[in-house]
Amino acid sequence: MAIADDLKKTLTDPTPLYFAAGTADLAVQQAKKVPELIEQLRAEAPARIEAVKNTDPKAVQDAVTAKVAEVFGAIDPKKIGETAQDLALRGVGVAAEYAVRAKETYDKVAEHGEQAVRAWRGEVSEEIVDIAVVVEPRPEPTPEAQAEPAAAAEERPAAKKPAARKSTAKKAVVTADDAS
Repeated sequence: MAIADDLKKTLTDPTPLYFAAGTADLAVQQAKKVPELIEQLRAEAPARIEAVKNTDPKAVQDAVTAKVAEVFGAIDPKKIGETAQDLALRGVGVAAEYAVRAKETYDKVAEHGEQAVRAWRGEVSEEIVDIAVVVEPRPEPTPEAQAEPAAAAEERPAAKKPAARKSTAKKAVVTADDAS
């Protein structure tokens, strides 16, 4: 039955759908920024192209050659094994960190999607409802509303009261002789 319960839970969990809705909503928000970015690139492109044209290829080649020589010169063949093991352990740690971040991001996008779906449906957020309940005073009952519970109580048969419990503890009787 555990498999059936897990399957039922998986199929009824709305989080993946909220994640998809959140992703779509965020994509729409980012797509709205595209025309602005295109205009910015269009304004900056001539200057960047001119800078590339004016760059001396020989100077770039010399800079890259120097950097490569520096990197290869720093490699010690004796420490390659230790470095590889260290990098592998760091990779495992980084992968675990990324997994945690991915879960957090997934939850945030799903929450954003839930809010987006509520907004699309015209529903108010639960937080707003909770705040409204706390802030808004309860309305005073009208005289008609007060009369309705009394009439309803008369129509119902009287509820039986539970029998009183008898105490088995002995009561101490204090007499005048004991008090002195």
